[in-house]
Amino acid sequence: MNKQITRVDRVKAGSISQFIDRHYRHFNAAVLKDAADAYVAHLDRGGQMMITLAGAMSTGELGISLAEMIRQDKVHAITCTGANLEEDLFNLVARSKYERIPNYRELSPQQEKELLARHLNRVTDTCIPEEEAIRRIEKVVIDEWVVASREKEHFFPHEFLFRILRECRLRKFYEIDPADSWMMAAAQKDLPLFVPGWEDSTLGNIYAARCITGAISDVHTARSGIEYMIELAEWYGRFALCRCSIKTWCARLFLSGVIFARSVIPPPASGRILARCPMRKLLGAN
Repeated sequence: MNKQITRVDRVKAGSISQFIDRHYRHFNAAVLKDAADAYVAHLDRGGQMMITLAGAMSTGELGISLAEMIRQDKVHAITCTGANLEEDLFNLVARSKYERIPNYRELSPQQEKELLARHLNRVTDTCIPEEEAIRRIEKVVIDEWVVASREKEHFFPHEFLFRILRECRLRKFYEIDPADSWMMAAAQKDLPLFVPGWEDSTLGNIYAARCITGAISDVHTARSGIEYMIELAEWYGRFALCRCSIKTWCARLFLSGVIFARSVIPPPASGRILARCPMRKLLGAN
């Protein structure tokens, strides 16, 4: 007997784009469709796309979709918080030890203390296990920081993590398919990353502690947030200066970076940073 084809069957047989075209026609859904169409049109014209990650998107496992977008060259740079940078790796090495707290809105102070006593770091409804996640990453990345400090090398925070991933130094701990890690995909593509607030993250605090104890002798071993801002201006400069409004924005961003860099970075270091940035030409800087 022939099987009757239902509407659900037809939807399954079609693509996500076809589903959106049929159903996302009005109100906020239509705005989402417009945004998706604009994204595709931008890439088709040879445009570059930067994704910005705030909140706890990595713990929300955004990597499942974002990693594939990176592999398909639909993302060309990422700006994110220090938490999103590290929490993708925490999920990579400790996913089975995570605990979900569906009633997190109803937790009493005593229940919160009990989670703390179990070394579970709650992010909304999801608890990150300290020992299996944070400490596993900490042990590996501290070695990278200490060696770089000894060798007088300076890298951005994400560059240390990229090296660790490329060298497969965490492989024995993998608890998810590494294809679902956006950091893994970014490391393989050497994707430009900008993390200007890294210092205010878990690994950033661990780094600061090692600087205080003297294990890391040079505080500039991990390059700073202001240096990330200079890199960001340079990235925009390469891909967006054809538009006057963006050009003006970049110039202003760079100018604010010059002022701030000169106030917080020792003159020799700030001079080296600023000398290599193409935004100097826009401002006629010396």
